Amino acid sequence: MPSDFDYFIVLAEMRTGSNFLEINLNAFEGVACHGEAFNPHFIGYPNRDQLLGLTQAQRDADPMALVQAIRAAPGLNGFRFFHSHDPRVIEPVLDDPRCAKIVLTRNPLDSYVSWKIARATNQWKLTDVKRRKQALADFDAEEFAAHVAELQAFQLRILNRMQTSGQVAFYVGYEDLQDLAVMNGLARWLGVSTQLEALDDSLKPQNPGAVFDKVANPEVMEQAMADLDRFNLTRTPNFEPRRGGAVPSYYGGVKTPLLYLPIHGGPVDRVAQWLAALDGVAVDALHHKMNQKALRQWKRKAGQHRSFTVLRHPADRIHDVFCQRILNTGPGSFVAIRETLMKQFKLPLPAGAPGADYTTAQHHDAFEGFLAFIKANLAGQTAIRVDAAWCSQSQALAGFGDVVLPDHVLREDELPVMLPQLARQVGHNAPPELPAPKASGPFTLSDIHDAGLEALIQDIYQRDYRMFGFPDWPGPPDRNNSN
Repeated sequence: MPSDFDYFIVLAEMRTGSNFLEINLNAFEGVACHGEAFNPHFIGYPNRDQLLGLTQAQRDADPMALVQAIRAAPGLNGFRFFHSHDPRVIEPVLDDPRCAKIVLTRNPLDSYVSWKIARATNQWKLTDVKRRKQALADFDAEEFAAHVAELQAFQLRILNRMQTSGQVAFYVGYEDLQDLAVMNGLARWLGVSTQLEALDDSLKPQNPGAVFDKVANPEVMEQAMADLDRFNLTRTPNFEPRRGGAVPSYYGGVKTPLLYLPIHGGPVDRVAQWLAALDGVAVDALHHKMNQKALRQWKRKAGQHRSFTVLRHPADRIHDVFCQRILNTGPGSFVAIRETLMKQFKLPLPAGAPGADYTTAQHHDAFEGFLAFIKANLAGQTAIRVDAAWCSQSQALAGFGDVVLPDHVLREDELPVMLPQLARQVGHNAPPELPAPKASGPFTLSDIHDAGLEALIQDIYQRDYRMFGFPDWPGPPDRNNSN
């Protein structure tokens, strides 16, 4: 037998026809599919004590031992796997190019209704039509929405892993299961030399007919289908690169068990100064620029620590970034990017630092041009990096999850109240005040803000507006230019 694959996995779900697929796979010479080998409630099949010499207890203790047993069994062996099966198995198997991936799909409405009927009748297989039990499904809109979400998440996970690892899966639709040519094509893809002359017909379709005829409350189902965004039209496309945990940017207290996870472009300096003041030290004394090993050591030493991050209104944040990184030509500025923006994007900036003749009208136009660049940059349409200073805050927050999830997600306008509360939770009865904000540019956002800028910012950062519920700017006066 060709050596393209050592074993296979059928990635499916309940009521997708996986039993029928397994029967026909087993009809090929040298092929054996071992059922739901990693179902948490049984091993392979209900009422079985073991599979390939391993008991369910042994499998649960070391699931990869069963994977190796399936791989080592004579011929080409495999198993069926649903999203609810042992999660320890899926990652190493998906990463293994010697494992053939067969993805079986079915219309989620059909599979949901079939599942509801099977639960109602307790009939999960049908070999004799005369013994068919009938029932109508009670359609539950919330339950169906959760069903679809789970299936989509699992399918997207498989697709992404195949793409990133350079593998190709064999996709089979529920309707394809009755196509002899497709089944023989699957066998050839697996490297099986034999072909079937006919499909196994021992299993019968349990619920033929139109889906509306199988439901007790079709009007509820019809409304749920109307409300379902089938083509995901409301999804906000996201072309930003994923961000890592950014551990070196964290600030850990010297004595106080607080860990600050900064989002670039936020009030980083003010919060770091406040954290240092809690322990009566300079900012330079805080635990900063740590690697993951140093972070783990800080956590162990701190004991019952708390971590937090701070969200900033997107308008305040991007204007502050513009002033500090682009308009400014001194320390902290992005000089090379500034020059590229002026040359290639025709950004109307002064040659050097803004002088006395720099007007609010010029500032407005320069900021508007910068926003146009940011929109293209976040959409992956420029050669310039998506810097952490202007990436979406939702993406930055997601990146923290690779290392540590913040216990508290605070808002900048809440800091005068929330930071003292947080300090008191870790033993500071009289915490210091948050340092006052400092202007970062020659003009504040309130000097230039108008409806056009507001609309552009909301268009650029619509994910943040939707995810965090930011209101229209202007916000509270003490939040403006508050780095």
